[in-house]
Amino acid sequence: MAETKYIFVTGGVASSLGKGIISSSIGKLLQARGYSVTIQKFDPYINIDPGTLNPYEHGECYVTVDGHEADLDLGHYERFLGIQTTKANNITTGRIYKSVIDKERRGDYLGKTIQIIPHITDEIKRNVKLLGNKYKFDFVITEIGGTVGDIESLPYLESIRQLKRELGKNALCVHLTYVPYLAAAGELKTKPTQHSVKELQSVGIQPDILVLRTEHELSTNLRKKVALFCNVDESAVIQSMDMPTIYEVPLRMQEQKLDATILEKMGLPVGETPTLGPWRDFLNRRHNATEIVKVGLVGKYDLQDAYKSILEALSQAATYNDRKADIHFINSENLTEENVEEKLKDMDGVIICPGFGQRGIEGKFIAIKYCRTHNVPTFGICLGMQCMAIEFARDVLGYADANSREMDEKTPHNVIDIMEEQKSITNMGGTMRLGAYECVIDPTSKTYQAYQSEHIQERHRHRYEFNNNFKEEFEKAGMKCVGINPESDLVEIIEIPTLKWFIGTQFHPEYSSTVLKPHPLFLSFIKAAINK
Repeated sequence: MAETKYIFVTGGVASSLGKGIISSSIGKLLQARGYSVTIQKFDPYINIDPGTLNPYEHGECYVTVDGHEADLDLGHYERFLGIQTTKANNITTGRIYKSVIDKERRGDYLGKTIQIIPHITDEIKRNVKLLGNKYKFDFVITEIGGTVGDIESLPYLESIRQLKRELGKNALCVHLTYVPYLAAAGELKTKPTQHSVKELQSVGIQPDILVLRTEHELSTNLRKKVALFCNVDESAVIQSMDMPTIYEVPLRMQEQKLDATILEKMGLPVGETPTLGPWRDFLNRRHNATEIVKVGLVGKYDLQDAYKSILEALSQAATYNDRKADIHFINSENLTEENVEEKLKDMDGVIICPGFGQRGIEGKFIAIKYCRTHNVPTFGICLGMQCMAIEFARDVLGYADANSREMDEKTPHNVIDIMEEQKSITNMGGTMRLGAYECVIDPTSKTYQAYQSEHIQERHRHRYEFNNNFKEEFEKAGMKCVGINPESDLVEIIEIPTLKWFIGTQFHPEYSSTVLKPHPLFLSFIKAAINK
């Protein structure tokens, strides 16, 4: 295609309706038709990135290969499309303002008064078009975070208005709203959708397509009413009902010809409907899996979005092992020597979750000891891997005071220590070891059996590392350092080969697991859990 086409996805009525899933589904359907597609998320908050946000505020922090801390929706984009996103795929208001202020300080604006229009909106528009201009994608889908009507979203909406005017048929707006069901009246209500569209129209944007989130089937008459009152074509009113899995959504959107409607509105040939064969195969395996595999998730955040990528990676790996993942969250703050058996005895496998800080850490040690001594398949990720090393040092090597410098600065047995280059850092945001790093795997290890490769690249997000001064002692006692970074000699993977499956990774393998390419470590872990 000669020119990049831009699709904007906005949301109204309520947050958390699933703009990321709809954006990913549109991307998947267009990609299946042979178009090159990328998706970006514009977040209205003032933080430069979500790296310093508590997961309770914004769910997990996703990390791109180039080391950018990003919104969790980028995980959906990568899992659905099998693409790799970068820093350019996630922009926040903080970054927009910082860029404009930096330019002003340099004198780039030649004495102009800096205003939201045109300076902030121009910067937003520049970022919207950046990926299209640089990589010549056929489609760039831009998801706008938040809800129409929020004061923070106004500059983004103004930018969309301007871009729709400038780009003509090459720009299109998909608006996602909610149609609530009033049980007492036994009725679905379209008024919130009408108000949401009115709000968009008041800032000069007429949505081209409406996607209505609902828990109940929408009648033809109701959709006609929405089309009439919101000034859109009847064929452009799409319903998005709750599904047993988010991976069903692209098929439901395709059934309602969402992709065909987009192509028609942008003046492109519609052609044949793609079969989405591998995607359907994945869903068939998922539906046909009747046996379950029970996985315990030991962590401190009592919120599923805090571990979003891990949950999805487990679900994908279970599907490819023809099982359903039955995931049980076990709050590590509440784990004690007295209740650990009761909480973990029925688990086929246990994940020791990543995180930061002291809270819930002792419960993780208790869980790890139980799993190690009862030979339960165990997977430690980032802080989870560090906890495995600390527990081993305490219980096997006999260092009762072993710890991480993060938890106890004065411990003489700092088996986990702060990295040398981190010692002088005072700013918290964006300063960790971030992004993809090389790792060389011991070919005699269980980890190698999973990867079937000696050289891998995985994504990191941490400040603390395994202390190599203890490496020899660990290996003599039976915990092997089987993955090493070739440049820094840092330990990336530990395992106890005498146990069924006891592996810890300093990196986050969950970030690179996708629907059509599940992560080998998760596949191997689930297989071990099934065999337990």
